[in-house]
Amino acid sequence: MQPIGVGVCSVCGDRLFSAYALSSNDGEPRCGLCRRVEPVFARAVAYGSYEGGLRELIHLLKYAGMRPAANVLGRMLAEALAELEAELPAEPIAVIPVPLHRSKLRQREYNHAELIARVALKLGPAEGRLQFFPTALERNRETPSQMGLTSHQRRENVRGAFGVTDPEAVKGRDVLLVDDVYTTGATVSECARVLRRAGSAKVWVVTVARTLKASEQHVEIQLPAEAADSAASEIQDVRLARAAGI
Repeated sequence: MQPIGVGVCSVCGDRLFSAYALSSNDGEPRCGLCRRVEPVFARAVAYGSYEGGLRELIHLLKYAGMRPAANVLGRMLAEALAELEAELPAEPIAVIPVPLHRSKLRQREYNHAELIARVALKLGPAEGRLQFFPTALERNRETPSQMGLTSHQRRENVRGAFGVTDPEAVKGRDVLLVDDVYTTGATVSECARVLRRAGSAKVWVVTVARTLKASEQHVEIQLPAEAADSAASEIQDVRLARAAGI
């Protein structure tokens, strides 16, 4: 698995290269896109790069019905969430997973983003500060797969696809939006736009993985021995379950 590490945009979390590591007015490094267009969310963070073993784990949960993978991914999400701790307000924050359309939910029987979020919340800040609203946001129309689409096509694909079902859950408060992968940001940006329109003060985005600009520099994940053993054991259990057809 490939962690993201340092050298990323302070807003969207994409990888920066020295030639493009431009600073904003507050001195924080921003990519060219975030300097040209202010994102609708305050900041997006992710645990690791969307490739290798991390991509495999996400696919096991998302497409193969391997629910135990959510335990490993949830712990990763909790680590990503820890990066935002210093910036989040002390007041209660609404945690909302990116929703599936009801037809896709019937097909998969669960929302993978919701499962990951539930695990992460058990490991996150003290109970009460992060308040979970799994149905406060809805996907009101089914959208075709984003795979293979350009950034512009992705934005058009999800435009108008989301709606807020519980305005009181978000009005006047910060929202933590959870998803499995940040690719171009089209989905989370559309969700954030809808949440801000419903009265949210700020929207923060946390995902397990992020698609990064190509880079030859990689760093191996260094986990405490106990955590590494636990993660490896759970990953193996998931793979064995898939092989057995469970």
